[in-house]
Amino acid sequence: MNLVIRAEFRRLLATRMWGGLLLTAAVLGGGLFGAMALAGPENFDPPMPGLDTEAGLRAILGMLGYTAFVPAAAGAFVVTSEYRHRTAAVTFLFAPRRGRVLAAKLATYAALGLAYGVVLAGTAAVALLAVAAARGVSLGLPVTTVLALLGRIAAAMAVYLLVGAGVGALIHHQIAALCVVTGYLYVGEPVLMMIPGANTLYPVLPGGATAALTDFTYLADAMSAELGSGAVHLLPPVTGALLLAAYALTASAIAVLVPMRRDVT
Repeated sequence: MNLVIRAEFRRLLATRMWGGLLLTAAVLGGGLFGAMALAGPENFDPPMPGLDTEAGLRAILGMLGYTAFVPAAAGAFVVTSEYRHRTAAVTFLFAPRRGRVLAAKLATYAALGLAYGVVLAGTAAVALLAVAAARGVSLGLPVTTVLALLGRIAAAMAVYLLVGAGVGALIHHQIAALCVVTGYLYVGEPVLMMIPGANTLYPVLPGGATAALTDFTYLADAMSAELGSGAVHLLPPVTGALLLAAYALTASAIAVLVPMRRDVT
């Protein structure tokens, strides 16, 4: 099994995708997040509480969760690439036990998703602390709490990459799979939050579970206030973490079981 995992890591590192993914994480975490912190949430339109408040700091940290479509798209991309370029068939010829090969692929994908999350969270932490020092702002939360929240975001990114891998296993067509994962996460869930009644489903969806895990209530509260609808109550953080774990397990099962019964050529 270790040999198969090492082979999958070599395959991944031989591509440019992993480097591009980690670079994207650094740009989003250190660049975009740093720019938002430098501008100050109180200067947004509409204004938000500042970094010196707990609500403002939690809100701007929670926005990092909305980059989850990036690892989800990466997961769908790597799985569908196996079918597009027919590399899966060659792999199964040399390692005919599909279950072992697919488990090794999932371990590799999970590591890649976690690496994305660590780079995203790490660069965001550096940018936030640098901006706070430059602006002379005292953060609204202890540094340990900030780092814990960023750690939760990093773990969530690994889940989303596995979710993308599950979608890629179900939909072989690369463009279609990418449209599904990015469209759902970037458009589908936000639109659902705007529909009275239907928005009650949001807490049990991946985005709602991530918001619960990171204690990011700002967007749900703002949407409810804007629409004049009842408040959307997110799950407790522990429950959100368990729900995300369930999504990861479900996506992993799909990514393993579907190729076990399907022709890969």
